[in-house]
Amino acid sequence: MRKLVSFHGSARTLRILKLFAMVSLPIFLTDSKTLDAHTIVPDYDLKPISLPGANSVIVLDHLAYDRARGKLWVPASNTGNVDVIDESTDAAFLISGFNTGEADLEGQKVRLGPTAVSIGDGVVYIGNRGDSTLNIIDSQTLERGQSLQMTPALLETGGAPYGVVYVAITHELWVTTGPGKSIEVFDASEPRHLKWKLRIPLDGSTEGFAVDNERGQFYTNIDDMGKTLAIDVRSHKIVSKWDVGSRDLQGLALDTKRGFLFVACEDHVVSLDIRHGGKVIDSVTSGAGLDDIDFSAEQNVLYAAAAVTATLTIAEVSNDGKFHVKALVPTAKEARGVIAAKGKTAYLIDPTGGRILKLTYK
Repeated sequence: MRKLVSFHGSARTLRILKLFAMVSLPIFLTDSKTLDAHTIVPDYDLKPISLPGANSVIVLDHLAYDRARGKLWVPASNTGNVDVIDESTDAAFLISGFNTGEADLEGQKVRLGPTAVSIGDGVVYIGNRGDSTLNIIDSQTLERGQSLQMTPALLETGGAPYGVVYVAITHELWVTTGPGKSIEVFDASEPRHLKWKLRIPLDGSTEGFAVDNERGQFYTNIDDMGKTLAIDVRSHKIVSKWDVGSRDLQGLALDTKRGFLFVACEDHVVSLDIRHGGKVIDSVTSGAGLDDIDFSAEQNVLYAAAAVTATLTIAEVSNDGKFHVKALVPTAKEARGVIAAKGKTAYLIDPTGGRILKLTYK
């Protein structure tokens, strides 16, 4: 076990382009000796899990963790595969055959396929940016079911499924569309047969998402405006707009029980009190290059992975919504995006290494 070290167009598009530019660069884990080591720290283990067929950069984005079945779902975009990792054995199972297609990002052609996953009722929903489809997989057998094309009106705006989120209380699938400047809502009352329901128009491109099934709200960032939105999941109306003091907004995470929403900016995370009008409570510096963040309700800790500094911040969140940094874990260059699992376990994406990094700590 190693030591945890304690310490006191869109950005997403640019990161994808940077990944492809780094194909020929060596992949390495950060040496923990380069970090500040003046405090006593607990032990940790950072285990690389290679994805099937990975021999170069893999575009990795929105993971999903199936807590009931102990499975991590990984859309390995440009390979046309979705990989399913068993948390008990770390074995990766391959679901292949998803279409890929070339996307024009900042004047460069990049091959994309499945990029987003959400756990539904007995099924898993896969958003494919390569062909603008939603795909349904049986969560137990891993067999493929319906593939649904996004609406023609959306395709005309350049939209594609960026974030895919199952909203349990309304039995709907909400799909953020990036440049499409909308959220597409699908009826998922029959989990294996989606039906398009309505469109929620927005004033800019979306970045990040979180769903609050207790309060009946969906949260997303409008990156162009530097605003975080709250949308009522029953009326499908925007009910709040919050300014967190940054125009570079990334992922979102939620402490449902205590009513805190965490907003990732380029190099820090902001805590909002959604019980009291989205009041800004606190912020914590994490290092540059944040993307998706996550919160463990079991441990009351926030995870934030910084791609530039190659570190993972673990911060405890107290009952007043303030951060108390516990540790800084050395990871890998361009490792970004993190999802909490059971206990003191989290998974990070490492696109340049074509792998997942499994963190366990004491």
